[in-house]
Amino acid sequence: MTDDERLFDETRPLEIADQGCFFAGGHYAESDAGRTMLGQMFVQYQVPAKRRHETSPREAHGGGQTAVNFLGTPDGRRGWADYFVANGYAVYVVDQPARGRSGFFKGYGTAASRNTDSVAERFSAPENVNRWPQARLHTQWPGGGEAGDAAFDQFYASQVESMADIAALERMMREAGSALLDRIGPAILLTHSQGGPFGWTIADARPKLVRGVLAIEPNGAPLHEVKFTGAPDWFEDEVVTRPWGITRGPLTFIPPARDSAEMNFVRQERADGPGLTRCWLQAGRARQLPNLKGIPILIVTAEASYHAPYDHCTSQFLRQAGVEHDFVRLADVGIRGNGHLMMLEKNNLDIARFLREWVEKKIK
Repeated sequence: MTDDERLFDETRPLEIADQGCFFAGGHYAESDAGRTMLGQMFVQYQVPAKRRHETSPREAHGGGQTAVNFLGTPDGRRGWADYFVANGYAVYVVDQPARGRSGFFKGYGTAASRNTDSVAERFSAPENVNRWPQARLHTQWPGGGEAGDAAFDQFYASQVESMADIAALERMMREAGSALLDRIGPAILLTHSQGGPFGWTIADARPKLVRGVLAIEPNGAPLHEVKFTGAPDWFEDEVVTRPWGITRGPLTFIPPARDSAEMNFVRQERADGPGLTRCWLQAGRARQLPNLKGIPILIVTAEASYHAPYDHCTSQFLRQAGVEHDFVRLADVGIRGNGHLMMLEKNNLDIARFLREWVEKKIK
């Protein structure tokens, strides 16, 4: 992106025809406190005055985050939501159930949160710790990346508690996300991190209403969590959290699998290259994902993120399952130095432009 293009993206006016909010999904539950509601999802939307694309992006955040990730940057610049609205897209951003404006209630169980050190190590200043090989390449955070820096303090102020039972959350998001598409019609799902499986599960539940999936470093890798140990070995497999490969809950496979125990995984003998994890993939004849086939899908991975060592495994799992898609490492298209929260970093609109151009080429 040239300096003139970047300035234009920052200053293109927002011309709004309509905006508002509502809740999607949710069900009543009985408890000692009486009847309450669980599983509802807060949705905020903006419709531009001049709509240039009929399909709306629907943006889903990751763990510990809310829709704030897409509304602006911690140093006060335009976020991805406004970028897409300014470029003629109606945009819907959500707070996952049990998160932010969706509310956290007693029936959600234990809450999880992160302290400043863990947030800085994983998101804003991984280069200071170097737990994975690519961390040293991180250059795009807008500030020092640690507590006491103004941009970091703004970012950390946005962090919220979220339910620890991610499998239950995944089920709620499948239901609430499906209800949202039933209401608004066809949409492009833009997912990030812990929100990544929602793209797969909602597309599986409503394939005719999903026009595309932009999977920004989707939750992975297949099967096991990855523990980052630093040099020289860098990686260890931790517990199995995605027993269905890329999700905690079942997807529609052919041949069908009645239980995740029927999924047959094997670990690669060798990694695909230096600085990469060894993937867990289906062994033998791979089960297929028929509901995801034919949907335009893009997986995007940043150069310095903790996803850089393993997002290729998510891509390989999808290809095994017959799901053709594009897998792009941002460094390969000249976008360098980003970490996991690329939508907040200094070159966030370079990435937004790349996403928009992909959408306009691939999704009619």
